[in-house]
Amino acid sequence: MSDGLPTSPESGASPPSATATAQPDAAAQSPAAKRARSSGPRRLRLALPAAAALLALIAAVSAGVDAMVSASTAHAVADGVEQVEPKPVALLLGTARRTMAGRPNAFYQARIEAAAALYHSGKVQGILVSGDNATRWYNEPIAMQKDLIAAGVPAEFITLDYAGFRTLDSVIRAKEVFGQEHVIIVSQRFHAERAIFLARHFGIDASGLAAADPQDQGLMKVRAREVLARVAAVLDIVIGRDPKFLGKPETVRLRAVADDAV
Repeated sequence: MSDGLPTSPESGASPPSATATAQPDAAAQSPAAKRARSSGPRRLRLALPAAAALLALIAAVSAGVDAMVSASTAHAVADGVEQVEPKPVALLLGTARRTMAGRPNAFYQARIEAAAALYHSGKVQGILVSGDNATRWYNEPIAMQKDLIAAGVPAEFITLDYAGFRTLDSVIRAKEVFGQEHVIIVSQRFHAERAIFLARHFGIDASGLAAADPQDQGLMKVRAREVLARVAAVLDIVIGRDPKFLGKPETVRLRAVADDAV
């Protein structure tokens, strides 16, 4: 009875013929096989320069878009409250209170301080906080509202936009939902420039106040991502991307102009 093992030559099986073993070698030496082996490296040699040229083109376009956004908006971003021309509303762009590692986010704190200083200076009469509220456990507007109140901004003059999922959404909703056509955008300079670029495209009279740039939280990495974000912003304009959600009109609560800085 067979146990499933290969049959040995002594059991009567014929050994493979020399002709059968020679066939693969002959096929391997055929002209078609030689051409197949040589075509792979040739295609690779042709593809590498094409890929390098494509990457160079993408890098050049990205650098050009980045420079264009800065050139067209940098003059509109003030580095200090004293340089800001008054407008009714500050549009505070949201970010996370803490980093992925659980540490305090210095970008966040700098934005809170800049927005509070803007309000206390009397340069704005109210603050529209626009951020991501994607889940019940993550709510940028509520967190920013609490910290603005802690910084002395009255709650009644803080309006929350829970659907600022992207910068595009924040600026369009500021106009279409909250009725604001004149805003001072508060964020780090690189982000404020992009937001102003988008806002002006949608007919908003936008300027900005630059929050401080942290020096210890990977600013160069963040700035590199900003280049890609600017390319995406231009593409959004080109394809006519809409906000994720609009909804019913809402009112931004403003203190009376007669009220002086607090």
